Amino acid sequence: MGYRVGPGAGASASGRGLVRRRRRRWVRITAFGVTGLLVAAGGVGWALYAKLSGNITPDEAAAAELARYDKERPTSLVKDARNILLIGSDSREGRDNARYGRDSGTERSDTTILLHLSAGRRSATAVSLPRDLMVNLPGCRRPDGSRSAPRFAMFNQAFQIGGSACTIRTVEKLTDVRVDHHVVVDFHGFKEMVDAVDGVQVCLRAPIDDRAAKLRLPAGRVTLNGEQALGYVRARKTLGDGSDTERMERQQRFLGALVNKVRSNDVLLNPAKLYPVLDAATSSLTTDPELASLRGLYELVRGLRDIPMEQVQFLTVPRESYAYDANRDQLVEPAAERLFERLRTDSPLVVEGNGPRNAAPPRLTGTREGSHGDAYPGPYRERAVTVSPPPTFRGNTAAEDTCE
Repeated sequence: MGYRVGPGAGASASGRGLVRRRRRRWVRITAFGVTGLLVAAGGVGWALYAKLSGNITPDEAAAAELARYDKERPTSLVKDARNILLIGSDSREGRDNARYGRDSGTERSDTTILLHLSAGRRSATAVSLPRDLMVNLPGCRRPDGSRSAPRFAMFNQAFQIGGSACTIRTVEKLTDVRVDHHVVVDFHGFKEMVDAVDGVQVCLRAPIDDRAAKLRLPAGRVTLNGEQALGYVRARKTLGDGSDTERMERQQRFLGALVNKVRSNDVLLNPAKLYPVLDAATSSLTTDPELASLRGLYELVRGLRDIPMEQVQFLTVPRESYAYDANRDQLVEPAAERLFERLRTDSPLVVEGNGPRNAAPPRLTGTREGSHGDAYPGPYRERAVTVSPPPTFRGNTAAEDTCE
């Protein structure tokens, strides 16, 4: 890994039946392929399983810090729904990460995504939280064991001050959404996962020549390797309008393409390709102790295979320029609270590429009503009632093809 864990800080930084049968067969084949890979050589198989499981770093320090504040944390409202905080660390520690800048001895969350998995795994919604968002940070334990004072500052300072535990507490205070699990990955781990799936295809509307990101690519469909993918999702000032909002949207589209690649038969049905993916993925992760094993990860993601690609949604929390500094962000209300409320209650929402940031307008429908306003069979009259559709937010889904 390219970072260190300080004491108490946490990780730093009509054919439906046929379709269902084919899906079950795909799942069985995948399971048999992985199992066969791991146990083919008896003791060697168990060694492979142990290696993959041992690759994951358990974030024991964060677990201890969160337990200290358990009484003030939000309560989960919907059984079986899960919220996972995905944190991309910008650490420059380690040989492979040092090339991306000078190691100042600290690190911040370069990318933070709150991933909501609905009960029954009907949908997955990934909400990007801007690193420059101005928020209230709680008092947190630093890597050296001292404690910081609460402050109003940029969101990504939470990771710098108190690692994953401080970031989780900040997100929970901001959203009132209980974070059930967390995953931290650094630059090297990101590149390894992209290379393990033999690259990820994206669509570029225009050529890219970014010296800072060391990225030179033609327009059209391009398959990015790990190094190129890292430059693509991190580049900011030389692509588009240079805003962090556009960069987050680019990251979301890349993640959608990565989801499609990992779920493709070329990877999941080929044990020779699947093992490197698992090895790269597990080697790059620091997670809460409950997830820090192959079994823990499997229990979390096994239901994700059946989520339709159009229900794997990406959006950025409604934001605007901060009133006192145009280079910082603040939440747009009441749209942000409406989004957080949908996540807390596991209620549906819709994303559209050019959709509004607030809820869609209500629509009118008819209902059968008794002559005295009581609902019952028999004589009735039509009465207009308000039915609110799921709110619509600006975003995209993993099913979208940006080249079309």
